[in-house]
Formats: sequence, C-alpha cells, structure tokens
Amino acid sequence: MNAPLSLNIASLHRRDFLYGLGSSLGALAMTNLLAKEAAGPLSPKKPMHAPKAKAVIMLFMEGGPSQVDTFDPKPKLNARHKLESKRTAGLANGYRFYVGSPFKSRKVGQSGLDMSDQWVHLPKVADELCNYRGCQAESLNHPEALFHMNTGSRLGGDPALGSWINYGLGTENQNLPGYVVMTELAMPQGGSRNWSNGFLPAHYQGTRLRPSGSPILDLQAPKYKTREHQRKALDELAFLNQRHAKKHPEHADLAARMESYELAYRMQMEVPGVIDLKSEPEHIREAYGMNQKETAAFGRQCLMARRLVEKGVRFVQIFSGGWDSHDYLERGHSSRIKSVDKPMTALIKDLKGRGMLEDTLVVWTGEFGRTPDNNRRGGVYALGRGHNVDAMTMLMAGGGVKKGAIVGATDEIGAEAAEVVHPIRDLHVTLLHLLGLDDNKLTYFHGGRYKQLSQFGGQVIKELIA
Repeated sequence: MNAPLSLNIASLHRRDFLYGLGSSLGALAMTNLLAKEAAGPLSPKKPMHAPKAKAVIMLFMEGGPSQVDTFDPKPKLNARHKLESKRTAGLANGYRFYVGSPFKSRKVGQSGLDMSDQWVHLPKVADELCNYRGCQAESLNHPEALFHMNTGSRLGGDPALGSWINYGLGTENQNLPGYVVMTELAMPQGGSRNWSNGFLPAHYQGTRLRPSGSPILDLQAPKYKTREHQRKALDELAFLNQRHAKKHPEHADLAARMESYELAYRMQMEVPGVIDLKSEPEHIREAYGMNQKETAAFGRQCLMARRLVEKGVRFVQIFSGGWDSHDYLERGHSSRIKSVDKPMTALIKDLKGRGMLEDTLVVWTGEFGRTPDNNRRGGVYALGRGHNVDAMTMLMAGGGVKKGAIVGATDEIGAEAAEVVHPIRDLHVTLLHLLGLDDNKLTYFHGGRYKQLSQFGGQVIKELIA
C-alpha cells in the first residue's frame, strides 16, 4: 500500500528513506541497463588488460610437499644426513639433525629441469613446466597457511582466489558454477573457508563436487517431477522471494539465494553431461590413470577439471591430501607422488593437445615447504621434515608462464629462498595479472574501506612470465 501524501517524511526510517530513492527515474534507467546484462553478477566481464590466461586449474597438495624431495635437490644436504643441525639450540628435548633425501634426482627434458626419481610420467611434459623456488609463506600452522594461500589472509573468512577471479571476470558458461572445488580424499583443514566468497556476494563462492557418489546432491530430479513442474515451482518461489525482497532491500543475500535456485535448475541440464566421464575414449581414461587404484581418484578429478574448463568454468581447484610427512618421508611422499604423477601429466598433455594449455594456467603447489632437518626424539631419528615457511617449490604450466624454466633458488640445503624471493601476495598478484586483472583495481568496498586479494598490494613476479 502506498503511503498517504500527508505522511511526514521525518517519520520515515533513514534506511527506508534512502532505499525509497531507488524508485526515481535515474534508478529505473539503471535497473533497465542492469536488466540487459547477460546473466547477472556472473556474466562475462572484460579483463582490465590483455590476458595471457582465461582459466586456472590449481592442483593443491595439502600438507606441504618437500621441495628437496620433489623438484629442488640439494646434494650438500645429502652429505650432512643425520649430522646434528645448527638449529638444535633451544630445544628442550633431543636435538635436530639433517635429513638427506631418500630419493635420487635427475635432469629431465631438453630444459634440464630437476625431478626426483619418483616422478615417472611428469618428465614427459618437463619442457612445459616452470618451477618457481622463490616463494615464501608466513604461517607454520596448516589452517592458517591454507587460508593464506587460498584467500590471501591467514585468518580465514576472506574471499578465495577463485572468488576474486570470478568477481573480476565472470564466467563463460551461465549453466555451470564459475568456481569449482574437488577434494580427492577428506576435506582440507579449515574446510569450506578455503573456497569461501568471504565478504563478496554469495554468487562467487566455490561449489564443491563430492569425491564419491553423485558429485552434487539432488542433481537428478525425482522421476515424478518433470522440468515443467520444477519451472512452475521456481517461478512461484521467485514471486514470493521478490515480494519479500522489496520489503527488505537491505538483505542482499536473498538475491544470491534466488540466483542459486536458478543456477541449480540450469545445472541439472548441463552438469550431467560434463561429469559423465564414460563418454571419454578409453585411451584418455587410461592416460589419466582412471583404471589404476592409486591414481583413479585424482585422475578422475583432473579429467573432470579439463572438461569443466573446456565448458567455460573459470577456476577449478583439486585438493590432494597426505603430504604432511613429519615421519616416514620416503613412504609418504612416494605414495602421494605416485597418486598424482600420471593424472597431472595427462592433464597437461591433454590441454596442450586440445589447444587449451596456451590460455589455461595450471598451478601445482602446497601451503608451505619442508625443513632440511627434523627432531631426534628419544634417541630415534624421525626421518621426515617439519614445516618451512622460508622455502617451498611450485610448478606452473601454460597460461603465459615460461616453459622449461627454473625461476628463483634456495640456499645450499633448501632451508631458505635466496633468489627471486617473493611473498604469497606477489604470487596472487601475478596470477591475477596473467588473467588480465590488476590487484590494485580489483577491489570491493567492505568494512569501511576498499579491500583486495593481496590485502595491501603487491608486485608482479615478472621472471615467471613468458
């Protein structure tokens, strides 16, 4: 009901008065312009500058893979195996001792990248890889370090990298989520806060696909409910929600929820075809290791990642757990490397064969690196490694990064980054840059100020870019 003309405007609540201004002619014009947007907040947006990549696949090795046992060998560390570490001082019990790598290393590819002998398949794509050795983390605590690598903040609750990318670029397929997450085994520490939309609108939150059974619950409608029935139900629900939204325009989350209902409806048509891997040729399934127990789970998710990106999904992230090797390093890392080696090799080869690697950035990383030494407890050598924020290793491929290159370096025992040293925020700024986004301009007003992924700015790591 319209308010009577004699209503004293001073009696209006300030919030209601301000929202009431939205009925002006200017607001109507703006509403009309917004209505012409292709598909709301996730509609495709122009990059801020010429991009080298349009999508990202991040392979996250949760727990912290060891740099010296994967892609950054240290012969001088091996020579000190089981000798007392200089970092023993201050330990209440026992002492620290150096741990040489249980693996041999060799040069692979024409570029001569270093890889431990546990990588059997990855050498086939060595010349597509860029190994960055100069990144440094900040937190030794797993949840904080995971939040930092995934959201730019150690506290949790801020928007994830994938959320910022979708906020800046939108998605190319309105029938699929713009940001998809898969977990190989268990949820990572910190859970869904690793792919949260944070203070960004709820549209930008990551969508997790379940590792077993139906990737998304209720993806298939009950047999007794036709598409027409669903459409009528959604239309009625939209009518009620819109009526409620007019009364409470300050509740922005309602619009996101309404859009999620519509996206779910559209996904019922699109998602089954994307996740049905039976349509892939047998040689592709075999290449990804889907016929082997050790590689089946990660292989399935890597293949699904390729299909999602092929359909226009902007950011796909796969978590592989079990890399936290404080003890039994040889057994633990050997097992985890075997589980991801063949699938990630197939992913890179598959992307390249389809002409997609050029504009798809593949990133392999953990939340931090490992120490060159460990604690000796009760006279027993704990043949593993502790958490290390000062040195880590990561791989990148495609998306405008250098090929067959080693960027940065650590010291002679792999304890600390020594060349091309950058914090995680600079890595984030670089990933955004490759996608055509400027971290200083990709901001969102929240809590009284404009916020950005890097928190307070950073610099592009130019040495990584081709």
